Amino acid sequence: MTRLIKGALWWSIVVGAAVAAETPHMSASSEPAHLQVDDRIGDLLNHPAFTGFGRLLLPWDGRSYDLRMPLRNIGSLLPYHTHVDPAVVVSSLNRMVDDATAGKTIFYDIYTDAEKRREPSRADAGLFFFRGKSGAPFAVVAPGGGFAYVGSVHEGFPYAAEISKRGYNAFVIKYRAGQGGTVATQDLAAALSYIFKNAEVLGVTTAGYSLWGSSAGARMAASIGSNGTGRFGGSELPKPSAVVLLYTGHSNVASTEPPTFVAVGDGDGIAPPAVMERRVAALRKIGTEVEYRKYRGVGHGFGLGTGTTAEGWIEDAFRFWTRQIQ
Repeated sequence: MTRLIKGALWWSIVVGAAVAAETPHMSASSEPAHLQVDDRIGDLLNHPAFTGFGRLLLPWDGRSYDLRMPLRNIGSLLPYHTHVDPAVVVSSLNRMVDDATAGKTIFYDIYTDAEKRREPSRADAGLFFFRGKSGAPFAVVAPGGGFAYVGSVHEGFPYAAEISKRGYNAFVIKYRAGQGGTVATQDLAAALSYIFKNAEVLGVTTAGYSLWGSSAGARMAASIGSNGTGRFGGSELPKPSAVVLLYTGHSNVASTEPPTFVAVGDGDGIAPPAVMERRVAALRKIGTEVEYRKYRGVGHGFGLGTGTTAEGWIEDAFRFWTRQIQ
């Protein structure tokens, strides 16, 4: 009997250790704890704040991740991006942890179950919500990734966190990757249609909204700014009050365009400044208000640009947007 009791005690210790190894950190008050840069991808995917949609936080659809990889190495998952700061990444993730812990919904499906049954890949799309003041305008942020992946952790969630700190509402779109720009832009149109339809429940005003995009995401934002949501299968909605475009090769210009903030690094080999400057010139030629920034010593995909000459661009872009709606 003593041997059985000792054996049972040993087994309970082993099982308890295994469960603890696979369970996200919990604080003494049983609330989900903040992530740390030395936590693992598995800790992120299994964090209770992200139950049901954790995989959509990460860049690649349908990819198996090394669950043991520390978050400080998350930049290795973003081959088209530079200046990925793990502390910035984790800080924006923890903002969502705090909101979820406070009982706020942080993720919304933009497609109905019926729409997802008709096209199962739509389950890879949705909206992450960073709340500002109730009734304030909103921005939708479209991260880049060459339409191969979606770099929300670097140039989606950190942008939205900064916008919401200033009292405005911000959404980050997780669009379908690997299917090209048209499908991704259809997801953006669907997201905007969802926000307009549910604005009262979400606590946002639809007046004066803005679109923010980086690289591939900037192509999406520019396409909606030029052509409207109806062109991409969404409801017929007003065009954005402003578009913020970072380091994109998008060159098409419509007869009228929303006011546009443009930023690029002078070391960008994917969307060189010369390409951006041709678009700026074309926009100005048709009378569009444009604010242009070129940052020294910065390459493609710089995100917030923390620790570079681009740091602070988001404040300039935010002021540009709000000036359009005051």
